[in-house]
Amino acid sequence: MSSFLTVGIRTRIIMPGDDLAEAFIAGIAGSDAQSFRDGDILVIAETAVATAEGAVVELASVVPGEEAVRTGERYGMDPRLVEVVTGESDTVVGGIPGFLLCMKGGTLLPNAGIDASNAPPGTVVLLPKDPDASARQIREVVRKRTGARIGVIIADSRTHAMRAGCSGVAIGCSGIPAVIDIRGRSDLFGRTLEVTKQALADNIASAAEIVMGEADECTPAAVLRGLGIPVGDYEGIEAIDADECLFMGLLKQRD
Repeated sequence: MSSFLTVGIRTRIIMPGDDLAEAFIAGIAGSDAQSFRDGDILVIAETAVATAEGAVVELASVVPGEEAVRTGERYGMDPRLVEVVTGESDTVVGGIPGFLLCMKGGTLLPNAGIDASNAPPGTVVLLPKDPDASARQIREVVRKRTGARIGVIIADSRTHAMRAGCSGVAIGCSGIPAVIDIRGRSDLFGRTLEVTKQALADNIASAAEIVMGEADECTPAAVLRGLGIPVGDYEGIEAIDADECLFMGLLKQRD
């Protein structure tokens, strides 16, 4: 039986235009994992991906509109940030001081996933345009340069309803199934499971964030080894419609 290993991958500070695959290949060489192997799962912070892809906005270049100014006054936010957030959102559901709750790509996100932490002063980092495509591209480059068949997850930190703190969530995935459907199996007492699906990619993202950190660790990725998850032609995150979501259902009832 193979042993389980979770190792953070340290890199230099990621800049726009950087070759992420090369940064992680170099970074893993200096870690306990030493090199990529078949079956490894590489988890990457979305901020690193977005930064390398150039999704960085200088707030000094943003001219807020009247609506952004009013919203900024209402929620105590920089109107330039409000302008960027609303531009990246499908809809704005509501807000609290400092944050807007937005719908983007079928997901509820504070400030449309825009992050000022680990961004150069005076800038904010947007979410990657297509996290699944980013994961697939990095996976393919790692395979070409090292020969290793790995899975790649792009991870973000999210808060959860009525809980303090953040945990990891997968926003992009390639090479492993993001969700495992265990409906039809029996529980301990023989009852058939009717709705249960295991959020595999989210669980892996949360485990990886323990060694990646959220501050100045300069560890934007982690590799998990020994999970025994088959690596193959799996692509994408599985989302659900708003009508199927418990939280969105409650918000609609309030309208």
